Order: sequence, then structure tokens, then C-alpha cells
Amino acid sequence: MFFTTPTDGTTLAYEDYGTGTPIVFVAGWSLPTDMWERQTPFFLEQGYRCVLLDRRGHGRSDRPSAGYDTDTRADDLAALIEHLDLRDAILVAHSTGGAEVVRYLARHGADRVSRIALLGAAIPFMRQTEDNPIGVPDELIDATLADLRADRAQWLADRAQGYYATHLGTRVSPATIDIEMRRSMSCSPIAALEIQRLAFRTDHRADVAAVPVPMLLLHGVADQSIPIDLSSRQTVKLAPDAELKEYPNAGHGLYQSHADRVNADILAFIKA
Repeated sequence: MFFTTPTDGTTLAYEDYGTGTPIVFVAGWSLPTDMWERQTPFFLEQGYRCVLLDRRGHGRSDRPSAGYDTDTRADDLAALIEHLDLRDAILVAHSTGGAEVVRYLARHGADRVSRIALLGAAIPFMRQTEDNPIGVPDELIDATLADLRADRAQWLADRAQGYYATHLGTRVSPATIDIEMRRSMSCSPIAALEIQRLAFRTDHRADVAAVPVPMLLLHGVADQSIPIDLSSRQTVKLAPDAELKEYPNAGHGLYQSHADRVNADILAFIKA
């Protein structure tokens, strides 16, 4: 299914399954809605409506040359929620999707949202500055962007095992790793570069401090993509009503490597 955004006429793809209280799934950087294949069937079986968005430049959505800033991506999420007239929605997001969710709340309020669950979220602020000395230095951000420009496939391959923390014994098959890399490569290269740049350079501290609904943070202690010390351990200090659950042997791909626990933790949070 598709709809057109009111901001610039971009056509976005989405999936809509089931009935009941809606859960809107927001994918991580470079990934389409297919990343949620371990979550969607589970929550459908629990009686929830599952709505999944392919952000611009991803999956089956349009691949425009612009509009990858955080505000526009948050407005795209708002457009989907309003297009379907969702109420009391639970927003579940991974990685940079978490940044879009908190920016959505900052720009559009929580009239349609009851709570949010964020996995390995790229918030509150990843860049090293004078008032954020533990952040990532600009030279490392620039080096990552240069590597992505030079050989995105190799960059993903070099990080595939760490993404799932397989060195810590997580059981993720080589086939799953291969499929997830292919999904990431399906993203527009323009979208991949711009969103990666913004993920590390956008300050979401004010957004996080103003989140008006309960927030669940799930984060792998071994996350090499979004280190927990820079992100969720800082977020839980800033957010008015947040709970952090740490996964000791999980990486960034905990939605697959630890799917059963992730699903159970989100379900308990929804029902609390």
C-alpha cells in the first residue's frame, strides 16, 4: 500500500496487518520494513494491529534526491499516522528510527501516541562536542562516510558479525546475516549517506527531555554501531519517564539475535 506525503509529494510504501491497538514499526538506518519479520507475526498473534513504514529512499518507497533531514522523516511518519487515522499507537523503532520517533513527538505531539519502545536508538546526541565529550569525533564520522562512499557493501560486510555480536555466542545464521546485508544494500546510496551523517550529528537532547509518554529502551551492551554509553545510558537520564533494559551479549541487531526477549519485553511494556 502507498500514500503521498503532503510536504513534497513523495510516495511512501507501508504495510498494515490485523486489528486492535496499532503498533507502528519504524526501521533502522538503511533497512526496509522486512527487518521486523520476527516481531510482526508475534504481535499479530497477540491481537495487535501492525503498521510498518518504508521510509523515503528505502524499500519500495520513492527515492528522492532530498528530504532526508530528521524533520522531514519525522513528518513522513506523522503523515502515515494521520493517513491511517491511528489513535493510541505504540511506536517501536530501531536505531535512527528512534531519532525519528522522538523528533515526531517534538514536532507533532503525543495526541495519537500512548508509548514508545526504542531498540539501540541513535539518541540523544552521538557527536563529540564541548558539552558532549564522550561523543564520536568528527574525523571518525567523516571516515565512516568516506568508507561508505568508497565501498558500502564491504563496509557492511566488515561489520556484519559485530552487528549481531556473534563473537559472544549469539545464534544468528550466515543466511540471516547475508539477507540483512542485502536489505541494507537496497537502500538508496543518497539516503544511506545523508541519514548516516545526520544520525551522528543531530542533537536530540531537547527532544528526549520533552518526550511526553512512557519510553522503553532496549540496548545491547556489545552494540558497536550505537554504543550504549553514548546513547541509551544517557537517554534514560534525560527522559521524564524511561526504562532501560540492557542485553549483555547483544549487538545492534538484537531484534533478530534476541527476538524472543525483545518481543516479551515490548509486550510487557505495552501491557503495563
